[in-house]
Amino acid sequence: MVRPPLTPEERLRGEQLGLVLRRARGERSIVEVAAAAGMSAETLRKIETGRIATPAFFTIAALADVLGISLDQLADRSTPAAAP
Repeated sequence: MVRPPLTPEERLRGEQLGLVLRRARGERSIVEVAAAAGMSAETLRKIETGRIATPAFFTIAALADVLGISLDQLADRSTPAAAP
């Protein structure tokens, strides 16, 4: 099955999500957080850099739990501001 290309908005939202996750991770290592969330460090690295712009819900839920951030907060902080 071929996935359609991401829209510019989806790419921007993925980059914003990565930024929010990096900030929430703080000084913790990427390996530590990834292991606690049940994923590889490479997967978390790709999410944080926006290379995985639309990660699965349960992946984000696990990260939110490990990072101590609610899904509502994560969604609010990951939505780019609308252009005026």
